[in-house]
Amino acid sequence: MTEQELKDYLASSGAFLEGHFLLSSGLHSPNYVQCALALKNPAWAGRMGDALAKAWQGPKPELILSPAMGGLIIGHEVARAFGVDFVFTERENNVMTLRRGFLLPQGAKLIIVEDVFTTGKSTLETAEVVKAAGGEVLGAMSVINRMGAKTLPFPSVSLLKLGLTAMPPETCMLCRTGLPVVKPGSRKF
Repeated sequence: MTEQELKDYLASSGAFLEGHFLLSSGLHSPNYVQCALALKNPAWAGRMGDALAKAWQGPKPELILSPAMGGLIIGHEVARAFGVDFVFTERENNVMTLRRGFLLPQGAKLIIVEDVFTTGKSTLETAEVVKAAGGEVLGAMSVINRMGAKTLPFPSVSLLKLGLTAMPPETCMLCRTGLPVVKPGSRKF
């Protein structure tokens, strides 16, 4: 899968949105990638999962772990591509945790998979869950990386890096025009 193929698919699936968006970081942006719209197509979700697994240069993980909600579909597809199990974390009382009977085996070597890296917050919170459980994060993967120059403290792979604009609300030009802000993501903050 080439970057152009992925960009074209994101546009045709309606996943690449333009407007006035409130990001989970609290910043505003005129663009948003709603990966759920792209991942609703099982064939494309599978292709993206395969592409991420093929792009990985490190050791094979024993497990794939994703933060809910955005990482669920792509994490499952990456686990399928690697031939390993998939589990996920979710927020309980605003704290990332394992639930639903999921456990990480002591010393498990795993990769965290997300749909979009924006600030890295969910990935880092998920890494803390791994550390507390005695596991090891080999790295992280995402379909989209919009972190800019910011990096994660472990190896990471993304299918597409997008330098999308993000700005504090107090300097947001879209706010000044009166365009209503939309909160498209799943995280409440």
